[in-house]
Amino acid sequence: MITKQLANQIVEQTMLRLHRNINVIQTNGMILASGDRLRVDSIHEGAIIVAETRKPLLITEENNHLFPKTKPGINLPIFFQQELIGVIGITGDPKEIEEIATLVQLTTEMMVYQALIASEREWERKMQEMVFEELMSGQPLQKVIFERINKIGFQNKAPFHTMMIELNPESKSYQTILQGIEHYFHHDSILVGHYQLNEHFILASGLDEKAFQQKVKQLANILLKYNIFPISVGQVVHSLDQVHYSYQTARIAFEYGQRKQSIIHFDEVELYSLLKKRDSQEAQHFTNRILGTLDEKLLITLHSFFYCNQQQAVCAESLEIHRHTLTYRLKKIHSLTGYNPTLFQDAIVLQIALWMTDRNFHNS
Repeated sequence: MITKQLANQIVEQTMLRLHRNINVIQTNGMILASGDRLRVDSIHEGAIIVAETRKPLLITEENNHLFPKTKPGINLPIFFQQELIGVIGITGDPKEIEEIATLVQLTTEMMVYQALIASEREWERKMQEMVFEELMSGQPLQKVIFERINKIGFQNKAPFHTMMIELNPESKSYQTILQGIEHYFHHDSILVGHYQLNEHFILASGLDEKAFQQKVKQLANILLKYNIFPISVGQVVHSLDQVHYSYQTARIAFEYGQRKQSIIHFDEVELYSLLKKRDSQEAQHFTNRILGTLDEKLLITLHSFFYCNQQQAVCAESLEIHRHTLTYRLKKIHSLTGYNPTLFQDAIVLQIALWMTDRNFHNS
């Protein structure tokens, strides 16, 4: 279970502190790494005894002849979750190094634990990503998928909620953020991982709507500390073979939602997302006809007016302008477009025209 790379790291880190030769040895007696490179890949007879007895072995000048090609020192078993996975050897007079031997053993086991746990977590995450990719295919689910789901402990229990966040895998905080998400949901059944480009999925199962919404709010607060937002939330589904649809709606929420929000639900942009043909010639003609006479200031005003649910006092405060100034601008929009933003039927036309544009407006 101990790789050559890990063995070398243990030798380097330990020798740096102790200034004594260290050997990391497999349970079959083969030396994986050593401060004395000539000993690498040779057999350590003492380590074989340690592996058999699972107890420390002291090699002294008196018993050295019993262990060919070895040197005096202390050899101790290395355990991981009560399983013997190797032997650590410290070269020197056992009387001189006896006090530090136990510390070396504990430090080595801690380094092994950290490395193997990280390795297991990486394997589990890769497995989660494989399962998620299968779910995204939209194809009938094969038996092997359910076997993998069981293996990683994910519950096939409705309802299923999907979320999407944008996260750069090259960022320094990448692993910390993913581990933070996993830790936050450690009492729940989730899949989390990388999907495409910077897209990262979170799939939760078995949470009722109230509990899920509470979880999302708290997660959003955690991610805000890393400047990660928004979390886009797809439509809830009730079977695994519908998860691909749920995730597609989460992506749509991310694409069409207000990026300054910490959470975007698909329900908020569902109507907007129906207008997907905004790049068509007809759509461009429509938006130019309706909005073509408005400058940037009036477009921002119109967007803010609708964003504030046509509440003029709220809108004026949001734009940091006097209410009379807002009234003047709304009248000007009416004059230039022929549509009155304060009237329901006209507002629909203006709102659709805004939706059909590819602009990101900011209240200012």
